[in-house]
Amino acid sequence: MGTEQVVFESVGYSAGCQECGAESECRGVQALVDGSLRWDTETTCSACGFAVAACGGDLPSEWREKLLLAHGAARLRVDPSAGGVAVMRVLRAGLGLGLTEVRSVLREVVSGAHSGTLPEMELLARKL
Repeated sequence: MGTEQVVFESVGYSAGCQECGAESECRGVQALVDGSLRWDTETTCSACGFAVAACGGDLPSEWREKLLLAHGAARLRVDPSAGGVAVMRVLRAGLGLGLTEVRSVLREVVSGAHSGTLPEMELLARKL
């Protein structure tokens, strides 16, 4: 069995350096790696050389919105002939939904209206 391709989206931003206070260049990356979503950030300061990386966290909602603004929404669409029960099972597990909520999301998925970041939609697609 081969290794799955890593899928990611990133966004750049500026922040004050933790060491010297100068403006630092930062990058946040949401990635789908080995079947899991992760949020990594890295910061480098050209003024003092300070660098730090934080890997493997959850994507904060404000950064999710920034990724969607920067890259646009990816859409998940499943053929209406696909087994509804199997799709609902994946959606419930993947999105943490109850029965009432999952029916609404299933309608969105079948119509192509369900959207999110590219790594989020790729994770669901791979599970389907």
